[in-house]
Amino acid sequence: MKLDRPVTGGPCWTELGTSDLDAAKRFYTTVFGWRPETDPRQEAGGYTVAHLGDAAVAALTPLYQETQPVAWNVSFAVEDADDAAQLVRAAGGLVLLGPMDVFDVGRFAVATDPTGAVFQLWQERTFPGAGLFNAPGSLGWVELMTREPKQAEAFYTRVFGWSVNASERYTQWGIEGEDFGGMVVMDDKFPPEVPPHWLPYFAVEDVDIAAADAAGAGGTVLMVPTSVPDGPRIAVLRDPQGAMFGVYLAGTEG
Repeated sequence: MKLDRPVTGGPCWTELGTSDLDAAKRFYTTVFGWRPETDPRQEAGGYTVAHLGDAAVAALTPLYQETQPVAWNVSFAVEDADDAAQLVRAAGGLVLLGPMDVFDVGRFAVATDPTGAVFQLWQERTFPGAGLFNAPGSLGWVELMTREPKQAEAFYTRVFGWSVNASERYTQWGIEGEDFGGMVVMDDKFPPEVPPHWLPYFAVEDVDIAAADAAGAGGTVLMVPTSVPDGPRIAVLRDPQGAMFGVYLAGTEG
């Protein structure tokens, strides 16, 4: 992504809800070299922050509700979570949880767009979000998978004020033209039971090696390493508990 730090309206954090926290720690440490640190406070519920060096890059959490799927979630930075939640509702989305305070670090809400994709709102206090973007092992792109692209575009441009850079093949989201993500239209190649969702992409030094490492650690390669015309080399992977994520060649950010 062209953003190198959290900015209002842009992706600022990504976290995994998983059915096996210890297994997830081992898997992502193997694939990305992360150093996970679990908050020891009981009220933190096992919340684990993954680091590269001193930088926080992502979080791993247990599932907090029986209906919560194993999945990666993307958070977008907002100035006021309560105001943003009201705007989500006004634009046709739903607020599933919150807004609520997270200790002294920020205020967040979980929402869904009108097409069914879940995302999070994050209002920083002491924690702005990821301390590193675009470097190997860190977040570098976010992609919306949806069956209703026009409805999604109307929603996100209203809620976050995103710029839209669209071609015949692909639509990219940006903050004043600084692209950070894109949108894929879910066609009949996607099984009907797969819901609309946000997919984080992490930068890696070698996409083929990352895919092989993921498979060797018990994951699944859903899309083999592929060089996108006029774009980066990418792959889509699934961890052993079922969460999907993408990887791409570092240094080829959109």
